[in-house]
Amino acid sequence: MSREELAARQAALLDSLLAGAEAPSGFDASRLRIEADVLLSKRRRLVAYLRPDLPETLGSRYRPLFDAYAAERPKTTSIRAREYADAFAEWLVARGDLPQPRRRWFRR
Repeated sequence: MSREELAARQAALLDSLLAGAEAPSGFDASRLRIEADVLLSKRRRLVAYLRPDLPETLGSRYRPLFDAYAAERPKTTSIRAREYADAFAEWLVARGDLPQPRRRWFRR
């Protein structure tokens, strides 16, 4: 197998795990779905750790809203976890699920 073929198979596997694409040939789709769910859960917990205000404010809506966001915007290596968490918060504000953050004015 050439490097290009290997890279293409790896990209297809990542798409399946992170973006919900079909399982590449040679992989068990049900097992990949389990692994994808585990990775999504891990990402959800990490965002909750980095931005505890989000699950606190959203309550039971946190999980379905995060899952919807993650389905539309899978995490890539080009975005750091904190940036991903902040982008999720911005998405929530844009949708009206969170109020606009208040600006703080400090006196010197």
